[in-house]
Amino acid sequence: MLKQVLEAMELLDDSSASGPKVAGQLKSRGLEKIEVQTVKGAEGSTDFVKIIVPGTEGKQKGGRAPTLGIIGRLGGVGARPFRIGIVSDADGAVAALSCALKLADMGRKGDVLKGDVIIATHVCPRSPIIPHEPVPFMGSPVDMRTMNKHEVDPAMEGILSIDATKGNRILNSRGVAITPTAKEGYILRVSEDLLDLLSWTTGRLPQVITITTQDITPYGNGLFHVNSIMQPCTATSAPVVGVALTTEAAVPGCASGCNHEVDIAEAARFSIEVAKGFTEGKCRLYDEDEFQRMVGLYGAMTHLQTLGGTRHS
Repeated sequence: MLKQVLEAMELLDDSSASGPKVAGQLKSRGLEKIEVQTVKGAEGSTDFVKIIVPGTEGKQKGGRAPTLGIIGRLGGVGARPFRIGIVSDADGAVAALSCALKLADMGRKGDVLKGDVIIATHVCPRSPIIPHEPVPFMGSPVDMRTMNKHEVDPAMEGILSIDATKGNRILNSRGVAITPTAKEGYILRVSEDLLDLLSWTTGRLPQVITITTQDITPYGNGLFHVNSIMQPCTATSAPVVGVALTTEAAVPGCASGCNHEVDIAEAARFSIEVAKGFTEGKCRLYDEDEFQRMVGLYGAMTHLQTLGGTRHS
């Protein structure tokens, strides 16, 4: 996995990094179903990239195997002209594209997953910087609703949202952590299957990062969010789990020289193992029966996926 991570970093650590360049690299590895769309916002533009890796019994081939989504969450891979080089915030994109490269290489060697995997992220080497406590965050040329529109695919039946989650004092340890599963406004128990896979792929006890109700509500409501790792859960009924790249000290998302390749490789390798199990129906992101019982007892919480009664700019 480290080989693919290094390739993805070289591809994105470029002042001229773009969606078409990423697509060209992926196509050269044998991937064919790639969409690139440039979207302009108030502070520039970014290229959304979506890759579909068909499974042997996936929906793309008329099968019924589950489809996993892997989303690389970030504001931008670079903050030029304010910073030179790839920034800490780029981890999500690097990990997601590493997964695409790895699945392509596996396919060429005869190892194809049972179900489809949809990988989505965006490429912007010139994103703005925004204030945030305890350290500054990376902004984005487009708003969160636009990101979700292009990154959250209706075909995703489960989602891993990979994001650099270093600008906090919640988890003071370097490596990879997962969040509890979020679904339709509920924060559910941490998946036992994911805890197993995280401990197996890292060789360490699994780390879990705390999320709050605020974190699973949409950006734009005036509430504090630890970062954007859980934002996909505001735009889908599928279960969403955050895969967080963490550090011992708080690190600004706009800082350069902060991408730890081995940590990213662990996050990507974990995601590949989840994809294997999920598409075979052997890895559950949540307990469906317990979720239905919760809804029956306490009602729907889908209003938390909206901006609520008062809209904020």
